Amino acid sequence: MSSTAQTSTSDTHADLERRIAELWERRTDLSDADGEARETVFEAVGLLDRGEARVAEIGEDGEVVVHEWLRHALLLMFRVGELEHTEAGPFRFADRLPLKTEHPGVRVVPGASARFGSYLEPGAILMPSFVNVGARVGSGTLVDTWATVGSCAQVGRNVHISGGVGIGGVLEPPQAAPVVVEDDALLGSRSIVVEGARVGKGAVLGAGTILGPTIPVIDAESGEEIARGRVPDWSVAIAATRPRTFPGGEFGLACVLVIKRLAEGERHDKAALEQLVRHHGGAL
Repeated sequence: MSSTAQTSTSDTHADLERRIAELWERRTDLSDADGEARETVFEAVGLLDRGEARVAEIGEDGEVVVHEWLRHALLLMFRVGELEHTEAGPFRFADRLPLKTEHPGVRVVPGASARFGSYLEPGAILMPSFVNVGARVGSGTLVDTWATVGSCAQVGRNVHISGGVGIGGVLEPPQAAPVVVEDDALLGSRSIVVEGARVGKGAVLGAGTILGPTIPVIDAESGEEIARGRVPDWSVAIAATRPRTFPGGEFGLACVLVIKRLAEGERHDKAALEQLVRHHGGAL
């Protein structure tokens, strides 16, 4: 479903990539007492924090390319970062990397937090929610109440992440691909997208939909399996089950059902979407 790339996102990062590779080779010997290693690692993670690099992106062939050296930098950060205590009101925290404290152009509602090493494009909105290290959230995207954007997840622009959505993170194993949610998508309340699953541009997931790399995505009209772990662009998908027979009986296993293909831009008519999804017994 995805490919990995060991090369830098830019030639200007080549020296830093080389230094991270050297640290990765001797990672078991590193500790938070190694100030020089910490400086190198935080330099690399700073690129992610400022949006100057990203852990993963969609390549020219339409597949996801993972820049492993940056993910290695994130993992190294937990070895070389010093454990620091911070306070927020009556609460005290201890972590090896700080929270972001500056959010230029981003609306951040009290109760929202994003870790250093994540990037929020100007115009993004965070309700009380959490964005983990290495993740990227595009401009115009709403991360609604109690939603989670996991480590290294790549969320595009003008995406609606509804309340309680769980976008899974992935730092390890090294070959695992991050979740990618493309521009203009809508993730319904309490939906779960994990382990390298991909939601296409303008696609809609109904409430409670579970999408992972092994979950079949099935066309409702033909009954044919379209893909696994990937909802096509400009389509509406809802949670469903399909019967499977086991020695102990017949059971319904999770799948995702594509009930409609949308015209480009049609996703933004939320009233029509709600009517469509409700007609099929789902919700947004």
